[in-house]
Amino acid sequence: RNELEKHLSPLKRQGLVEAWHDRRIVAGQEFDKEISQHFDEAELVLLLVSPDFINSDYCYDLEMTRAVERHNLGQAIVIPVILRPCHWHDLPFGKLLAATPDGKPVTQYPSLDEGLFHVVSAIKGALKTLSKSAGAVPAAPAGPPVAAPMQPAVATAPRSSNLRIKKE
Repeated sequence: RNELEKHLSPLKRQGLVEAWHDRRIVAGQEFDKEISQHFDEAELVLLLVSPDFINSDYCYDLEMTRAVERHNLGQAIVIPVILRPCHWHDLPFGKLLAATPDGKPVTQYPSLDEGLFHVVSAIKGALKTLSKSAGAVPAAPAGPPVAAPMQPAVATAPRSSNLRIKKE
């Protein structure tokens, strides 16, 4: 996630995206409430897919399920970012076009930079789609707290992140 955020810097500097993850939650804030709020505001959600992501009940059952639901309702665009080789095509997000050509895992490129270049290129394409349909991605309806997909959960606490597009 940290390396991807570096590659997203040009989009951040242009004010096109704002990355968020749960490490930005500060002491005294409610963990689930903050995650839900940021997740429901996200117009673009990245699933950082690895065997660990698929294995995590929190990531798979809560985050991925909610992301695909929002995608199907037209509330967000979900982009799978295949980080490491894993069997993902038969999963609910397997119908979505991955960020890299042919869903090639980022770790199988000659360098991490090259793999993440393809990911950022896919995000730029999604941003163009969103800008053409400005306002076509409505806010998510109020509902039970859910988290935003991006980072695999750790054993001690759930991990979550999402990518938000700066609203105008």
